[in-house]
Amino acid sequence: MNLSPENKIAGVLVPLFALRREDDLGIGDLGALREFIDWIAEIGFTLVQLLPINETGADNSPYNAISAMAIEPTTLHLAPGSPPDLTREAFEAALAEVDPVSLRRGRANYRRVKELKQRICEKAFAKFSSCADERRRFEFKRFCEEESSWLDDYALFRVLIEENNGSSSWDRWPSRHQSTESARNWIRDLPDDKQATLTQRGDFFCYVQWIAHQQWRDVKAHAEQRGVALMGDIPFGVSYYSADVFSRPDEFLLDWFGGAPPEPHFKDDAFTQKWGQNWGIPLYRWSAMRSNNFQWWRERVRGTRRIFHLFRIDHVQGFYRVYAFPWRPQRNKEFLPLNQHQMLEQTGGRAPHFVPRDDETPEHREANKREGEEYLRVIMDEAGAARVAGEDLGVVPDYVRPSLRSLGIAGFKIPQWEMRDGMIIPGDRYDRLSVATYATHDHEPIRALWENAFDTPDSDPEQQARATLEKIALFAGLNSKINELDFEKDFYPAIMDALFSCNSWIAIVMITDLLARKYRFNVPGTRANLNWTRRMGRSIAQLRSSRKEQKRMQLIHDLLEKTGRV
Repeated sequence: MNLSPENKIAGVLVPLFALRREDDLGIGDLGALREFIDWIAEIGFTLVQLLPINETGADNSPYNAISAMAIEPTTLHLAPGSPPDLTREAFEAALAEVDPVSLRRGRANYRRVKELKQRICEKAFAKFSSCADERRRFEFKRFCEEESSWLDDYALFRVLIEENNGSSSWDRWPSRHQSTESARNWIRDLPDDKQATLTQRGDFFCYVQWIAHQQWRDVKAHAEQRGVALMGDIPFGVSYYSADVFSRPDEFLLDWFGGAPPEPHFKDDAFTQKWGQNWGIPLYRWSAMRSNNFQWWRERVRGTRRIFHLFRIDHVQGFYRVYAFPWRPQRNKEFLPLNQHQMLEQTGGRAPHFVPRDDETPEHREANKREGEEYLRVIMDEAGAARVAGEDLGVVPDYVRPSLRSLGIAGFKIPQWEMRDGMIIPGDRYDRLSVATYATHDHEPIRALWENAFDTPDSDPEQQARATLEKIALFAGLNSKINELDFEKDFYPAIMDALFSCNSWIAIVMITDLLARKYRFNVPGTRANLNWTRRMGRSIAQLRSSRKEQKRMQLIHDLLEKTGRV
């Protein structure tokens, strides 16, 4: 596949959980992804951008995974023969305990979906354990050996979660469970039958990962056949309650928590505006990682590279310096009403700040730049032929984007944010080594902005929506008086044309913007139960057969051809 920046391409960003197929099990999976790849290939797109696919925890956030290496089991396509050990009788027996039709309605119900898919995988594993042929047993053993550097600790962590009533909060487990060494000693001291049960359970979690890796590699091969590249996502951080932190505590700082500085753009969240975004991710102990040649990061990139043709690093600025909080996100409400003095009293004098240092002096900026480039060179070294993009949005130090370009990492361009001297920067002036898009998974869809702009006169949300749309209109060469424009006839075709016409290597459209839908996948800075649950209203088959969508996609196809991105 030609993924050279000299070759301009276009793609669609879609959260996998949001996709629908006619007979899915309540969440988007690899079966739906295959259908989606076929559909967008016919339109003329050559890339699918996905959110992180690592196993999620209780909040279901793909950016707060319980493992930086393990794949989320709900992504599996489960049906008779998929995996090969799953019989029709076993599949139907598992489905008999639920109502699949109700499970498909509305938003993703993670608890029910995870329970169902785990039950189905358990039936497949039972068949595999009892009568798998020697070839499959050998392949499974080889997978376990090849991935043992992370898989053994992950399987132990998953077993311990079950032993602790489904909780991944390892610091609240009994002391005998709170480290890999003590937990393994505890298992060795158990009666033989209990040891055998836990060992078998660990093998089950390894089996699920084996199947997941096989299915994802098969989908990658299918995408290649259709001329479509898969773009993955590596979050800068990993959950405090993850197998990684549990098994490698010496490589993390466990009393400071990463996030982002105060950001007035996110009007939905008062805490973000006042204190910043507190993601709760533990900081890295870079000196410890350096001592083993950044083994953990290298494994993380290798795992991503096997499945994706290129990948995005979320919050790439974190490699240079990261904003840190001395309290966990669970205490954000406690700190929201406090002033600076009151906050310092609560924290013993520790204030949120940039780590390892701020950018206030030339010496600090140079040191941050030098160290950030050291860490990113490790990633680029492991990436090999896989191309890399870095999400460099928000408050960006002036040295970051030139540094990324020097490393061959494509930065992001949000047209309505790209301004110079108060003027919108035209798309033909964008760096070729960049990714242009109107929205990420964190942003309000354009159609929602359009509705809000005319909703409540003179309200703050209306004014913000109108200002954003006016900037997009100017980027597209339209009259900034958006009340004089028709969305479907004037605005939508022009902004898509402008995006595809820009000089950026990759132009990406979020699925909601492609379809002109209003629903949103995530509201940053919140822990709302609705985040990461919104699914598309129609299945891919329904979208393909809809005359309205066929007409819209014909327009998109023509624009892709016109701008040389097919």
